[in-house]
Amino acid sequence: MDLNRKDSLLALMKKKLLRNISPDSMTGRIVLVRVDYNVPLDNLCRVTDLSRIERTIPTLEYLISAGAKLVLISHLGRPGGRREPELSLYPIVGHLQRFLDKKVEFCAEVVGPKAREAVSGLSNGDVLLLENTRFHPEETENDMLWSDEIRHEADIFVNDAFGMAHRSHASTTGVSKTTKKCGGISVAGFLMETEIKVLSKVLSEPARPLVGVIGGAKISGKIDLIEELLRRVDSLLIGGAMSNTFFLAMGHNVGESLVEEKFVDFAQDLLKEFKDKLLLPIDVMTAKAIGPGISPEHRKIGEIGESDKVVDIGDQTIQVFSEIIVRSKTLIWNGPMGIFEIPSFATGTFRLAEAAAEAAKQGSYVILGGGDSSAAAKAAGVFTKMTHVSTGGGATLEFLSGKTLPGYEALSDE
Repeated sequence: MDLNRKDSLLALMKKKLLRNISPDSMTGRIVLVRVDYNVPLDNLCRVTDLSRIERTIPTLEYLISAGAKLVLISHLGRPGGRREPELSLYPIVGHLQRFLDKKVEFCAEVVGPKAREAVSGLSNGDVLLLENTRFHPEETENDMLWSDEIRHEADIFVNDAFGMAHRSHASTTGVSKTTKKCGGISVAGFLMETEIKVLSKVLSEPARPLVGVIGGAKISGKIDLIEELLRRVDSLLIGGAMSNTFFLAMGHNVGESLVEEKFVDFAQDLLKEFKDKLLLPIDVMTAKAIGPGISPEHRKIGEIGESDKVVDIGDQTIQVFSEIIVRSKTLIWNGPMGIFEIPSFATGTFRLAEAAAEAAKQGSYVILGGGDSSAAAKAAGVFTKMTHVSTGGGATLEFLSGKTLPGYEALSDE
């Protein structure tokens, strides 16, 4: 490992942790907690995956038992700085109450008189969830004045939102800085601590072969991450719609498949520089239309028709990728191999999830990152067999590709 990178990693680990804060010192004090409740909702605004909520419970229970007054903040979706009722955090309340076995208050505002009144009315051990921070443009702008407003005079800030650690927003880095500026402390919650420790181990001393599996729809959000990962891993397996951009770069027809043509040159450069590490599907499954009940057809790369849409990887690719995955000693997986939400297009994703579970059984250190990856593992029935399932796909990739995480770096030093 590069010495400078090792030094910076050690510095990153030397942050204040919630577990090192005396419970007695938090009794009766307002503690602001940044959680990541950016959870999937169905058409009726019902939560369809409780994982991110459940993973914050140990931190919340610790603070409740300490007698702190908890104020929770989170974002949900991308409302673009406008109030969108379908993206309210209110549906979270019932689930929190069930997990915590206590009443959870909710305020439909983040700042302003109603929010201040709700915070001032808290008693020791009470929990208050404020509304979606992204209903305000100041959130993504990292507005420092607004950051101080959402602090609600708390002098203890707990960041337990690993899934947002790679974003420099008001509710992550902004409030952390304003808390420290007023003489308070910003600490990592139990979830954040666990994520950083697990990923740091992989980054600093991974057992090899180190294999990456990257899928999903777009290459655009993972450009520099893919390049950095290719410099670190022994093999990088690419599937999903992302592979279509590489097919195009190789001169193959992709029919009507989702593709990002403006990144073809970038894909060509990667193919030239990392041809021995970068592995793409050798066959795929295609369909003329996307929807339940449609049976896909097998195509070799180079045989994709003008009206075909690539929806999954093929049997030969499943076999090759699975063999590499099972032989791995460290595995990082982010993103599905196809449109796994539709059963007839889910075979590739599920088979690789099973291979990852087998790798973990044989001693490989298997990390899943991102909502789609964990959802796929759950659907395949192997979720609990993974070594670690991260709550943040983007944050996981950025950290493992060598980037710093602003939301974690902004915490108080030991």
